[in-house]
Amino acid sequence: MYFMRASSHPLSNCTLSVGMQLNFAISMDISFSQGWQYSQKKIQTSMWCIHTTFFSFPQCWELGMSNSPSLRLAFSSCLIMALTTISTSAANRDVLRKVIDEVTCWIAVAEEEETMILQDLSDYHVLEVQLVLRQALQNVWTEPLGNKKVMVKKVSPQHRQLLENSSCDPCQMELILLSARGFTNLFQILVEAKKPLVGHNMLMDLMHLHDKFYKPLPESYEEFKRNIHNLFPVIIDTKTITKSMKKNYLFPRVSSLSEVYAVLCSSSLNPKDPLWPVIALASDCSRYAEKESPHEAGYDAFLCGSVLLMSAHLLLCRSTEDSVEAHPSFSQYLTVLAEHVNQVNFIRGGVSSINFSGEDAPCHRPPALVVHVQGWPGLNERQIYQEFKGLCHFDVRRLSKNQFILLSNKYKHVRLVLRDYKHHPHLPVSVYRHWRHSPRVNCLLQVSGIVALWSLLAFVLGGAPSCSL
Repeated sequence: MYFMRASSHPLSNCTLSVGMQLNFAISMDISFSQGWQYSQKKIQTSMWCIHTTFFSFPQCWELGMSNSPSLRLAFSSCLIMALTTISTSAANRDVLRKVIDEVTCWIAVAEEEETMILQDLSDYHVLEVQLVLRQALQNVWTEPLGNKKVMVKKVSPQHRQLLENSSCDPCQMELILLSARGFTNLFQILVEAKKPLVGHNMLMDLMHLHDKFYKPLPESYEEFKRNIHNLFPVIIDTKTITKSMKKNYLFPRVSSLSEVYAVLCSSSLNPKDPLWPVIALASDCSRYAEKESPHEAGYDAFLCGSVLLMSAHLLLCRSTEDSVEAHPSFSQYLTVLAEHVNQVNFIRGGVSSINFSGEDAPCHRPPALVVHVQGWPGLNERQIYQEFKGLCHFDVRRLSKNQFILLSNKYKHVRLVLRDYKHHPHLPVSVYRHWRHSPRVNCLLQVSGIVALWSLLAFVLGGAPSCSL
């Protein structure tokens, strides 16, 4: 029996996503390294996301977590300044102004040890208000009470110093820094643990982890592979595993994680024997067994781990001639998954999967198609997609004003479109040829033709040069 615990923290609902530009890092005439550079540039996003995870770039955490008192003091000051800087909106300024007015009026007449309660503060303001009041007034002490409330207490400077040195202070800079690091704490734990990292179609996740919590994505594709392998020596992509199982099992063509999970739980693949992995959810995640929560981090982690165990069990049953022993160990599952370790799925690329621990295996893809628009001006990618949607699924990219590229990973779809649209009156389709359809090649040929024509004219009009002694 395998026990899986998925986080139900509110921040676990935050997911990372980018557009589908990566699909066009394809094999037609874009080398794989060029495709990597294209994807790397598209994924760059703002690193200053202080509202959700405060600072996310590693250099600041090296400064903040330094043992040098001066560096830590400088970082602490930067943190308070940053928190105050965020309050530039009218709403935030009004909240702070109201709090300062209330506390200032109250502190002037209050006796020591008297308290007041600040109410209806947002989660963010609970921390900001305490930092601002403590910095501005040396004779107050603050404590969060929960339910968006903060207690303010008038104390003597000596009592204030004792409270500041207490390990129970929720506003200690150590705890603030730990909280401000956000997901970076979990990232460091994953890196140090060196445990297998499991995901489904996880290339974008790895790129985000590298970019947001390690270093900016490098220009070099090989350097990216080396960095990821050093961070996570064992990576398992369930998308790669289930793709390989389609040939040996009655596995329908499904792509999403929830669809794969449903298939593995179906009666056609589930042997319903005592050896089939039983997955028990932690008590605070029991709702996942009753209600689907797609794209919630904890639920997706539950599905991904379940798919891994069930897939590994099916592979183990097929790989051994003898009956599978009761309660197979996870090391046995890893053994049958060995050929899929560090192989991460790559969509419509020059390779079918990225090998993070070695050379990528070559892959043959269907040729790209080019659509020539005739008599229908102003068409865009969405309209072209809708035109071919009923026949098959393609990715569409504009090549020039009246030309579009169609990309598919199925030869069958390519043949269907060529059959039905090869002689279409308005949207004739042909196989993409770089020397014929590339705008750059066409531009080069046109320039070369103009230069050659002018050279010929100059030669003809100038006549043959005469030699004189």
